[in-house]
Amino acid sequence: MKGPNKMRFLHTADWHIGRRLHGFDLTDEQEDAFRQIERIALAHQVDGVIIAGDLYDRGMPAESAVAQLNQMIQKLNLDDHLPIYAVSGNHDSAIRLATGTPWFKSTHFYLHTQLAQAFEPIELADTQLFLLPYFEPFDAQQYFEDDTIQHLDQAFVKVVAKMKTLFDPAKKHVLVAHFFVAGSAVTDSETQLKVGGLAAVPEKLLHDFDYVALGHLHGKDALHADHARYSGSPVKFSLSEANQKKGVFIVDTDPFNLTFVPLTPLRDVKRLTESFATLMDDSFYGTIKRDDFIGITLTDRQPIPNVLARLRAIYPNIISLDRLHGYDSQVFAGGESGAQIRQKNPMDLLSGFYQQIAKDELTTQQRKWAQAALKIARKEGQQS
Repeated sequence: MKGPNKMRFLHTADWHIGRRLHGFDLTDEQEDAFRQIERIALAHQVDGVIIAGDLYDRGMPAESAVAQLNQMIQKLNLDDHLPIYAVSGNHDSAIRLATGTPWFKSTHFYLHTQLAQAFEPIELADTQLFLLPYFEPFDAQQYFEDDTIQHLDQAFVKVVAKMKTLFDPAKKHVLVAHFFVAGSAVTDSETQLKVGGLAAVPEKLLHDFDYVALGHLHGKDALHADHARYSGSPVKFSLSEANQKKGVFIVDTDPFNLTFVPLTPLRDVKRLTESFATLMDDSFYGTIKRDDFIGITLTDRQPIPNVLARLRAIYPNIISLDRLHGYDSQVFAGGESGAQIRQKNPMDLLSGFYQQIAKDELTTQQRKWAQAALKIARKEGQQS
């Protein structure tokens, strides 16, 4: 139970509205995830929704993506009367996203897209919220009038130092930011590299905040700091996220408490590593949700004619198809000797090679092009 004058927030990020998954439209998945987030926010009676960047997937989103995000924001803010605290991410266009922000505050929709706004804390009952949008070191150079700022970690030192001068000691201090955070709290499996083009911010620079609501990395387990977390994206955007559990954090300020609330995917992303025969057996596929987004790794070594089309008849949303054992000469040739290969029809060899690499059959037009090229090669060979 939330105490009097204590704040409770829902922390989410990386909505990436307008994103596609290997060509598949994710509108329904994103809309379903949003409806779940809305229900969680209302059920937990939160005092506001934090969106830590990358509301859109690209700087110039499609009209349909703009309409979808507008409806989501309107539902939360105008219909449900929930305050929203958001920042722009590296995928957003700060200028385009900022359109309308001067009057958004009248409905308690706070959207910060410029570095200077990070030093205008939002004053709540027991909390100061600092909304820090994604920025480049050059932005910090200009703001602080300091040409020595060349890297993000240098900029962050100055940003945090200025924020601390604004701290109200009687309140909690929450930072909303969209960056890649590295440091001692990162697990051994996390790589200390630039992620998504963003340099790393040392985790120790965040210690002065009671909570840091992060966006940018899509998994909630990307950082294990006591008071700093990535919420992760509400929807899975790649096969590498297949094993991630998506959801949101409910954050209580005093006493501090963090609760992860999972989301149920409309269509999940999963990986199947099986033989072709197993995948085509109804005793196997009858036990799984076949319209999920599926990455298939075949354990077979032999060529399989028209393999992708045959698999898609069972699994319509295949997002990748590869082979467990790779592609060596034995696989291409089916274990045949060099002499046997030279006796084969060139078009049969090309067809088999293409199927192994492209996971599909040559089209009629591709066969015509190949046959024309082969005819020219044979003619030139006879003339030489």
